[in-house]
Amino acid sequence: MRVTVDIDEDTLAEVARITGEKKMSPAVARAVGEFVKRAKAREFGRLLREGVFDYETTNDELEARESGAA
Repeated sequence: MRVTVDIDEDTLAEVARITGEKKMSPAVARAVGEFVKRAKAREFGRLLREGVFDYETTNDELEARESGAA
């Protein structure tokens, strides 16, 4: 999708430097994608801390199953 956004030159140059992209469009697309990925990871971490996921199996039990010991 094509979109027009005003970004100051210094910020855009920093985005290009951080992403390693030479062209601005791929640099911005990569930065936005990374932002979304990190936001989703933070949300998942928050849900884990709040106990939203109920896993009755312990980590040791899972590892034993994976190694074939159980």
